[in-house]
Amino acid sequence: MTDENLADAFNEGNAPFAKLMGVTMTLASKERLEAQLIVTPDHCTIPATLHGGAIMAFADNMGGCGAVLNMPEGCMTTTIESKTNFLRAIPVGQTAKAVTTPVNLGRTLQVWKTEIFRADGKLAAVVTQTQLIKKL
Repeated sequence: MTDENLADAFNEGNAPFAKLMGVTMTLASKERLEAQLIVTPDHCTIPATLHGGAIMAFADNMGGCGAVLNMPEGCMTTTIESKTNFLRAIPVGQTAKAVTTPVNLGRTLQVWKTEIFRADGKLAAVVTQTQLIKKL
C-alpha cells in the first residue's frame, strides 16, 4: 500500500465489529492512524462513560489496521498481546479520538501504541499491543 491517506478505504472495508462500534478512520498511513468514536449509551458502563472493553476494542482495531498497512502481501495478522492503562473516563456524548503509531515493525511481530483522547484533549487510555504477522 502507498503512503497516501487510506482512511476512506478502511471506513469502507473495516472489520464488521469496528463498523458496529461506529469507528470512523480519519487518517491511515504506515506511520500513523487516527480515528474517532462518538460515545453512545450502547458503549457505556455505569456511570455513563466509555466501557473499558470498548476502549480496548477501539485500540485493537487500530493496531490491526496499522499492521495491515505494514505487512507483506500474502500475509495476515492477529493480536497476540494487548495491555491497557486507563487514565480518565470518557463521558457519553463525547468523541473519543485514537492516535496509533508503530513502536516496532518486525518481520513477524509488530508492536503498536494507541493513545485514546477525550474531547478536551486529555489522555484517557494508552494501549500497547503486539501483532503477529504470518503468511496465509
